Amino acid sequence: MVLTAHGGASAHAQMCPDLSAFYSSPEDLAGWQTAERQLFAVMPRCLQSAEYFALLGAAQLNTGNLADALESLERALLLDPDNGGAQIDYAQALYLQGQLFSALALNRQVLGRNDVPQDLRDMLQSRQNSWQSMTRQHGFQADLLMGYDNNLNGAPSPDQITLTLSGESIILPLNPEFRPIAGPYLNARLGARYRQLAPQHQHNVLVEVKGRVSEDKDSDLLQLDSRYAFIRPGSKRSWQFNGGMSHLFFGGTALYTATEMGGRFVANGGQNCARYLTAATQYQLFHNQATLNAVESKLGAGVSCSMNLGAGRQQLIAEFAGLNNSPVRSGRPGGGRNGWQMSLEWQVEIADGLLVSHINHTVTDDTRGYSPLLVDGAPRGLRRSYVLLQYQRPLAHNTRLLVNMYHQKQRSNLALFRSADSTVEIGISHSF
Repeated sequence: MVLTAHGGASAHAQMCPDLSAFYSSPEDLAGWQTAERQLFAVMPRCLQSAEYFALLGAAQLNTGNLADALESLERALLLDPDNGGAQIDYAQALYLQGQLFSALALNRQVLGRNDVPQDLRDMLQSRQNSWQSMTRQHGFQADLLMGYDNNLNGAPSPDQITLTLSGESIILPLNPEFRPIAGPYLNARLGARYRQLAPQHQHNVLVEVKGRVSEDKDSDLLQLDSRYAFIRPGSKRSWQFNGGMSHLFFGGTALYTATEMGGRFVANGGQNCARYLTAATQYQLFHNQATLNAVESKLGAGVSCSMNLGAGRQQLIAEFAGLNNSPVRSGRPGGGRNGWQMSLEWQVEIADGLLVSHINHTVTDDTRGYSPLLVDGAPRGLRRSYVLLQYQRPLAHNTRLLVNMYHQKQRSNLALFRSADSTVEIGISHSF
C-alpha cells in the first residue's frame, strides 16, 4: 500500500509534477511495476522531492526490489526525516533485510506520532507485536531411528590380550562378555531449544534427551544434555560464551557427568570465509571410578567457508586443536594425557536433500606407563578416527528423512584399547 507522505516540499521539489495519481495502491504486481516505470520517467525533475522518493521506494518494495527500495526510502528520509510514508515502508524494508531491531525501533517511532489514523495505527501495532514475538523463539525436535551396530557394547577388537607376568608374556583370551556384541537398536532423541534476541546479543538454550535400546540391555544408553550460549554477533567479528552439562547412563547405571565452559571468537575474513579461535574446559566426573576424574582442556583454530558451486550451496569447516587431560587425583593409570585433534565437516545440497560428512582424527599419549601388566608398563598411545555420513531429505512439513552411516576405529600400542565400530541407521526427524 502506498502511504501519503508528510512534510513540505522544497523550491526545487515544486518542479516535480503532481504525484497524487500514485496514491492509489495498485491491485497486483503488474500495477506496481507500471507505477515504478512511470515514476522513473520523471526522476530528473524530482531529485529534491521526499514525496517522490517515498512513492518510488513503496513501488520498489512491492515489486521485490529490496536493495533499490532501501536506497530510495533512505533518500526520502534524508530530504524529510518526518515523512510518515517513508518511515513506515522503510521499517518494512529493514525487516525484510533482516534488521529486526532497527525495524522495531522505527515502527515504534511511527506509533508515537499523533497524525496516524486509527486503522493504520492498528496495522502498525499488529506488525509491532508480530516482530516483537520474533525476539523470543522456541521449538522442539524429535528424532526416531532404527539401526544396526556391530559393536553395541564398545568392546575391544582382539579376542585375546598379552599380559606381562614375572617378566614373561602370557596370552589370555578375553571373556566373551567383553567381546563385541552386534545387533539392531532403536535410537530416540527429543530436544527443546529457546532463543532470545536483543539488539547487541542473543541467548541460546538447548536441552536434549537421547536414548538407545537394544536386545543387549547392558549396553543401553541414556544421555541428558543441556547447553547455553551467549553470543555477541557482528559483521566483522563476533564472540560467544558457552556452558553446558552432560550426564551419561550406560546399562542403566550412571557412568559419568561432564561440565563444560568455553568460548569462541570469529573474525569474518571476507570472500565467504571466516576464521575462528575456540577454547573449552571440561570437568569429567566418573561416578563409580573416582581415580578417572579429570579436567580436559582444548584450544583450537579453524575456518568456516560457504560457497555456491554447480552442485548447490556448500559449507566447509576445518579445525585443528590441542588437547590436555589432567587427572584430578594421583594414581590414574597412565597419568595425564596430551594430544591433538583434527576435524573436517562438509555440507552440500544435492537434489532436494542435504549431504553432511564429518571426519575426525584424535591422537593422545599418556605421560607415564599405563600398567606393568601391559607391555611392561609402556605409556599408552591412542589414535582414534571416525567418519560420519548423513543424508537428509524433506518428507513433509517439518519432517525429514535421515540416513546415517558411521565408522570408528581406535588404534593403540596396547591391544586392550584397540576397537572398531560401524553403524547404519534410518529414521525421521520432526520439528514442531
